[in-house]
Amino acid sequence: MSAKQSLDKGTLLGLGLAIGGISGGLIIEGGSLREIAQPTAAMIVLGGTIGATMIGQPFRVFLGACKQLARVFFEVHTDPQAAIRQIIDFATKARKNGIVSLEKEALAIPDPFLRKALTLAVDGAEPQEIRRMMELEISMEETHREAEAKVLEAAGGYSPTIGIIGAVLGLIQVMKHLENIEEVGRGIAVAFVATIYGVGIANIILLPAAAKIKAKTHSHLRISELTLEGVIGIAEGLNPKLIQGKLEAYIEEKPNAAPAAKGAAKEAAPAAAAPAPEPAAKA
Repeated sequence: MSAKQSLDKGTLLGLGLAIGGISGGLIIEGGSLREIAQPTAAMIVLGGTIGATMIGQPFRVFLGACKQLARVFFEVHTDPQAAIRQIIDFATKARKNGIVSLEKEALAIPDPFLRKALTLAVDGAEPQEIRRMMELEISMEETHREAEAKVLEAAGGYSPTIGIIGAVLGLIQVMKHLENIEEVGRGIAVAFVATIYGVGIANIILLPAAAKIKAKTHSHLRISELTLEGVIGIAEGLNPKLIQGKLEAYIEEKPNAAPAAKGAAKEAAPAAAAPAPEPAAKA
């Protein structure tokens, strides 16, 4: 079972659409991108947000969240059908030659989760023991990913507040020059740029990234659950066809379901169109 990595088109398109829509609206209203290009405001918001997040979270979890934030821009494609085919191949060999015959192949599996589960089965571990150990691993991974997503959610809560702090700092500087009304108006406009940065970073980057991490984690763990069920079936000596039937329940999109539904609809259509029989005439 191999996984392919590519750019996440949804993340890139969404980010471009959000920034483009906001920038386009500003320009249409007669504004300029130079008006919101304030390095000082960006430094206040980014520095304050990162610092507050580091204070509130364990450093190890914070670093993990940073790595996950970078991975939001990439998508790992794992084909459930390929995973099922690989497990069925193992099940067929185990049924013919015994589960011990999978020892060398199990050690060469690139997926660490499948390698560990199948190695336990080859070593003679009871199916229930395999399930307990691997479900614990799934639970721990889910806990780690949830903790990293919460770091980004926390940062998304701090960012708008730090933006307000930046705006207040800008207003303090403006109040020092009340003798020049034109400068006061221009300074107030610049001061509120920090608020834009704070709210924008929270609602365009941090909070959506946390949601994307949770969604990707759910998808990844579903493959892990599929793998575990397959290995349990191999350990129990189930028929490969029975194992395949169980594993196909984990597939969200079943390509044969739509054609079957269309065929059933076509068969039902002539029956529905046929005229109802006339009632028999009374004697």
